[in-house]
Amino acid sequence: MRLVCAALLGVLMLAGCGSKKESASPAVAWADSFCSAATTWKDSVTSAADSLKQGNISKDSLTKAANDVEDATHTFSKNVKKLGAPPTNAGDQAKQQVDDLSQQIDDGMTKIQDAVKGASGITGALNAVSVASSTLASMVSDVSSTYSELQKLDPQGELTKAIDQSESCQKLRGNG
Repeated sequence: MRLVCAALLGVLMLAGCGSKKESASPAVAWADSFCSAATTWKDSVTSAADSLKQGNISKDSLTKAANDVEDATHTFSKNVKKLGAPPTNAGDQAKQQVDDLSQQIDDGMTKIQDAVKGASGITGALNAVSVASSTLASMVSDVSSTYSELQKLDPQGELTKAIDQSESCQKLRGNG
């Protein structure tokens, strides 16, 4: 009987082996999802901003860049809201940090949309680019600050370890 139990245990353990994502703890999976969403958003926003730096500033290029940022922002907000709280001791605090970030990002998006909608002529377009650039910089800073705050919530705890173990968080750290 013991041999059968040991054999079953061995089979179950082997069946549990797979990709890193499958075997990741729930906290690492949460951190990975958050950092993946943040990295995707940051890359999309950077791409939209870069399109305006090429010098072809018009109402259409502003609108397209704003729409790209809006799409990325809605996707980010939706994805991080779905995460809920990470399964850690600091989970509720982390959820509040992420909810606050989502609101900050949404508010920034509204500011950009208002500037682009109000743009008229060359001066209006340049003003909208200025507002969009400074707002985007602030939004990116908000993401970086939230990432740092998440690590500080429980310095020796599960969330910090999960962030350290997450491949997506390592990529986000690498993006600066």
